[in-house]
Amino acid sequence: MAIKSKGITKGNLPEELKKLLRAVASEWGDKIEEMEEGLEVSRLTGAMTNEVYEMKWMSSRSGDEPRKVVVRVYGEGTEIFFNRDDEIRTFECVSKHGRGPRLLGRFSHGRIEEFINAKTLSARDLRDPKISARIASKLREFHNLDMPTPITVVLWDRMRNWLKEAKRLSSPHEMEEFCLEKLDEEIDLLQRELSKDSQPIGFCHNDLQYGNIMMDEDTSSLTLIDYEYASYNPIAYDIANHFCEMAADYHSKTPHILDYTSYPDVEERKRFVSAYLGTSGENDHKEEEVEKLLEDAERYTLANHLFWGLWAIISSHVNKIDFDYFEYAKQRFDQFWLRKSELLVS
Repeated sequence: MAIKSKGITKGNLPEELKKLLRAVASEWGDKIEEMEEGLEVSRLTGAMTNEVYEMKWMSSRSGDEPRKVVVRVYGEGTEIFFNRDDEIRTFECVSKHGRGPRLLGRFSHGRIEEFINAKTLSARDLRDPKISARIASKLREFHNLDMPTPITVVLWDRMRNWLKEAKRLSSPHEMEEFCLEKLDEEIDLLQRELSKDSQPIGFCHNDLQYGNIMMDEDTSSLTLIDYEYASYNPIAYDIANHFCEMAADYHSKTPHILDYTSYPDVEERKRFVSAYLGTSGENDHKEEEVEKLLEDAERYTLANHLFWGLWAIISSHVNKIDFDYFEYAKQRFDQFWLRKSELLVS
């Protein structure tokens, strides 16, 4: 759909999306003509897999707040990364648990979601100790969701599938630059080393960057959104992913640049893990439990770097969103090779 590369505006709404918006407006008792006349379309920044828009119109009912919905237009080639039907099932299940926005409708290239009256967190918010503790608590709740899928670790097979796709798409120069021929054995090594000990498995978000966390400004309650990559995985992997995301600011002038001086220090990580474990109701959890989860999370940063490095290589070939995926991939792989010997002592 060519419209994805230049973006959606009020003047170029796909007919299928128009029809769905009319249906949503009609359900809410709004007059279609008034809705279409007053429709406002704003693109939300920071998304790297899809294009996301806020769409707003005045309610036909006097005194009501304006109607708002979120429209998500799927990025090109994203079917490589996940099964969209599985993702929709996850979305609906999380919504039924009261943990996320409602699905209002689907069209062939995207969907309409409930607008949550909350602000998206910023990169700086992740460093606030109070907010960080709330994120830890919310993540524990998410991990404990009972989802209608087998409790099987998805990480390793997904990485191997992505590696095959990255090799298929890459030029000889890219193959060499990113050492793609070596990565089969690196993934095998990571799986072997990181899976040695018995580890808690939970339903993981797998993409807990600040843009996927919403906070109600009145109650400070949090909602996790965007479950495209969600699956069962070791909880240490999900915590590691969140720590890695603290090096990113996707709303800066160079959103692809990662600042690893911003990676959380030991005290920040320990506070987060302590808050995470404290939400279980077992307030007497031992120091060894905190230290073990901290150590496991640090080791799983290696898997995170390979995971998102491969994602970025594939995205550079299939996605038209304005983001320097190649440079992002380079930084993730650089971190993997830099920290491997330190974290992976066989």
